[in-house]
Amino acid sequence: MTVERLTEDLLERLLTADSPEEYLDCDYLVDQELVDYLEQLRRERGLKKADVIRGSALNSTFVYDIFNGKSKPGRNNAIMLAFGLHCSLRETQRLLRLVGVAELWPKNRRDAIIIWCINQGDDLTACDEELWRLGEETLVDPES
Repeated sequence: MTVERLTEDLLERLLTADSPEEYLDCDYLVDQELVDYLEQLRRERGLKKADVIRGSALNSTFVYDIFNGKSKPGRNNAIMLAFGLHCSLRETQRLLRLVGVAELWPKNRRDAIIIWCINQGDDLTACDEELWRLGEETLVDPES
């Protein structure tokens, strides 16, 4: 896997370029699809899709559809999927970007709790318990 440049570095290069083409002609852009990223994470961790389903608490058909590119998760489901894939915070943020939803934001109380849990290496259940304890909406719908 190639080393990726930090977004801040790329933004600096883009802003100092003489033209958009100067920036675009370099090998800075990453054109990765959600399906490819999910498969990469799953393989790197040696997980089966069944492991991801259990760890994410999502419907199995829905997870298979996401991995096959037939469905796109919403924000909560993408976060749950990140837990199922044992994502780091950086990997979770990338997954959220590829889904096209807002990244976790430390200025938001609920997001801050989720960020903390991810950073601690908590699983989805532990994160939901922390959200519940602190009076925030859990990721897993209690009625499902």
